[in-house]
Amino acid sequence: MKGLHVVAFILLVVGGLNWLAFALLGKEIGSILGGMDSMAAKVVYILVGLSAIFELVTHKGNCRKCGSSNVSSSM
Repeated sequence: MKGLHVVAFILLVVGGLNWLAFALLGKEIGSILGGMDSMAAKVVYILVGLSAIFELVTHKGNCRKCGSSNVSSSM
């Protein structure tokens, strides 16, 4: 499960960098991979989206700061 978490995290970083590049340069990672019509770009975007869903569902159980054993009573 740790390996899947690492892959999902890396893909989320790729997605975040894509948004940064789009905001600053007006270019997306998809354009580097041949545009949105290319299969490579579609695969990357699908993997980034699936990684976001995976992290959303499993993050609290995987994260040391968000896990139930480390939640402070001041929240």
